[in-house]
Amino acid sequence: MEEVVNMGFISIIPSLLAIALAFTTRNTVVSLAFACLVGTLIAGQGLLGFPTLLKTSLGTTSFSWVMLLNTFIAILVAFFQKTGAIQGFSQYIQSKNLSRKAVQLVAWLLGGFVYFSDSFSPLFVGTTMRSISDKAKISREKLSYIADSGAAPVSVMVPITGWAAYLSGLAIGVGAIATQEDAMRLFIKAIPFNFYALITVVFVGLIAAGIIKDFGPMKKAEERAMNEGKVLRDGAEPLIGKELTEMEAYQGIQQRVFLNFVLPVIMIMSIAIGTYIHLKSAKTMEAFLFVVIFMSVSMFIQGIPFKEIMNAITDGVKGAVPAIMILALAYSINSLSKTMGTANYIISVTEGFLSPQLLPAIIFLIAAVTAFATGTSWGTFAICMPIALPLAFNFSGGEVTPLVVACFAAVAGGGVFGDHCSPLSDTTILASTGAAADHIDHVNTQLPYALICGLLSIIAYLTIGFLSV
Repeated sequence: MEEVVNMGFISIIPSLLAIALAFTTRNTVVSLAFACLVGTLIAGQGLLGFPTLLKTSLGTTSFSWVMLLNTFIAILVAFFQKTGAIQGFSQYIQSKNLSRKAVQLVAWLLGGFVYFSDSFSPLFVGTTMRSISDKAKISREKLSYIADSGAAPVSVMVPITGWAAYLSGLAIGVGAIATQEDAMRLFIKAIPFNFYALITVVFVGLIAAGIIKDFGPMKKAEERAMNEGKVLRDGAEPLIGKELTEMEAYQGIQQRVFLNFVLPVIMIMSIAIGTYIHLKSAKTMEAFLFVVIFMSVSMFIQGIPFKEIMNAITDGVKGAVPAIMILALAYSINSLSKTMGTANYIISVTEGFLSPQLLPAIIFLIAAVTAFATGTSWGTFAICMPIALPLAFNFSGGEVTPLVVACFAAVAGGGVFGDHCSPLSDTTILASTGAAADHIDHVNTQLPYALICGLLSIIAYLTIGFLSV
């Protein structure tokens, strides 16, 4: 049996330091690197602890997957721009003379359209809508918020995603959940109880439609964009390379929006969904690799020289570097948090508060704090689900009651909530990348909106807890 690690309060110092420095300095790379260095020192790993941490954290399948996914998406974005596909799509949308509200609603709907991947969704929405939202004088902070809030909250509620398979898999063998079918039924029952995801999706739609007015830092960002025409604040550092934001279409190529934009997206979705149905695992990264190869051949047939295609690939990789650097350091600090037992410490200091009435709300908070401190919702699920479900079944007499369903949903929603608030989160980083927004500006403006949705979720879970007992 694996030994439970808990180094106490010092285990949360690296995460707290990274978050505090990121907000203070607005330099995420330096903040994460310094936090990793300090963390390895206080963990007793010595001066060589930091490079060792980088080697062990980045030499993993999970990091390789997200790095390759981000790289292939960046190459695809470069292809979209080199073929003039994004420009053509933008011109089509602009020809409809959509209002600012309509542009925001289109971005919101696009997020739901590519529900199968929370990694692809924010990049796709941000990249596709960036030039359109810029011309509509929508701040990059607003675009990244819409892209971010239409990603994980949607993915975590759809039964045919990797999220569903992962979450349901964590429930197998606990209480009355004996098989994958039992676990999937629990997942489906939990969808109406996943309050944070439901509230967030509705909330962002109401914000986009202008029914709920912008407030806090987002209001200031929007006023700056509308009144001064500045979609980015002065001094902001967009989390994307200039290679992608300033790329021009190849001269003389005919704009074929369907062939060079719509068809590749359909192919990605078809491969991802098809592999999930047949293999029980959505091969998203492989889908992007296939489409990159397809578009390389297609662009050559359309008359774009091989050298130009290779230059586009190189520019795509260069454009992905800023996000990959942050992702690498975020994965490193997440690995350090696991080594130091950050999640175990958070859980240990909250165990005394647990009661059947408060259980769903407390589970939601534990998952949120854990995800915020570690920057990973999936890691939070793996940590919290084996604790939350046995407690819930214990209070429910071993039966699948509303309390059990609510606790399952609380882990899912709490993980997404903490992930949304954390500058260490990969999906938050990818949302900043897709919208080409300053990463800390995105976090700052999204935080008040996420906190309101989180507070409403806590109230809902408290209500469920008292009604279920």
